[in-house]
Amino acid sequence: MNDVILSVKNLGVSFLHDTYKRLTAVDNVSFELKRGSTLGIVGESGCGKSVTSLALLRLLPQPAGRVERGEAWYWPSEALPGSEPLQEKVDLLSYPKEKLHTLRGRRISIIFQNALTALNPVHTIGAQLAEVYKLHFPQLSREQVRQRSIELLRRVDMPAAERRLMDFPHQLSGGMRQRVVIAMALACEPEILIADEPTTALDVTVQDQILHLIRELQEDRGMSVIFITHDLGVVAEMCDEVVVMYAGRIAEQAKTRTLITRPRHPYTRGLLASLPSLAQEPKTLLPVIEGSVPSLAEMPTGCRFVNRCQHAYDACGEQPSLLQADSHHWVACHVVEKEAQSG
Repeated sequence: MNDVILSVKNLGVSFLHDTYKRLTAVDNVSFELKRGSTLGIVGESGCGKSVTSLALLRLLPQPAGRVERGEAWYWPSEALPGSEPLQEKVDLLSYPKEKLHTLRGRRISIIFQNALTALNPVHTIGAQLAEVYKLHFPQLSREQVRQRSIELLRRVDMPAAERRLMDFPHQLSGGMRQRVVIAMALACEPEILIADEPTTALDVTVQDQILHLIRELQEDRGMSVIFITHDLGVVAEMCDEVVVMYAGRIAEQAKTRTLITRPRHPYTRGLLASLPSLAQEPKTLLPVIEGSVPSLAEMPTGCRFVNRCQHAYDACGEQPSLLQADSHHWVACHVVEKEAQSG
């Protein structure tokens, strides 16, 4: 069996602007996800992390969003019971739209960023869980669906699981809503789980519980996980490999331990330096990366980080290539390339 379950190559995504021009949000992004492993995609808001995940599932807002180019090859481990056998591999970006439901939700699921907006406010939790089962397992009776829903809520440590089926989303706390969203994503026991900032707006205690839950469920089911976040502390805890994105492009890619201990790209170094540390002087300001991510309409023509980089020089006016700096370590930076040539 192929060790890689998902291979994304040269993904490009654009959005239609008010000026009727198409602006590139994701530019030439490539990565691989190995079976049973966790790949982290990290970066500031506006770097293209969530857009990448939505493109893979063909959930871009229409008609504005469009996949311009690229491939996303998925290798299923086996054919689903009761469904037609899949080919050895399929391209998620060109798979027939009428058959997408056999993959989306059942083979590949997503935990959306905001649990409150991901849930329908006018339907009970039980009705929303039942909708998942009715779509993918229409042969189940109403009582079977109810029992599976209760078992699923218990699996994600939902207190008073049976009673929660009658609750509406606004009656639950943030952590409980997040557990419901996770339960919906795991209902069909997918092979790939995309977790898009699953701990956003949760307090530290609940965040730790949610991360522990995802890790435990991954170990139990052997899932492969794409973990999208802006928190490098969470990446260090959860991920085997990391892709650092900036302004729609990959800045650096490496094994987690390598990235944390030997970051090469100035952007990655800036992100790590901005993390709070017990070794810092009390009541001192944290280091920051000056400036902000450029808007889609104002992207630099060369290196996207050039306007915020303290080490930029003339060559940074041209787009850098993603080059291998070490074993399992790739960096897109003219400064790093220059250091390697001179060293």
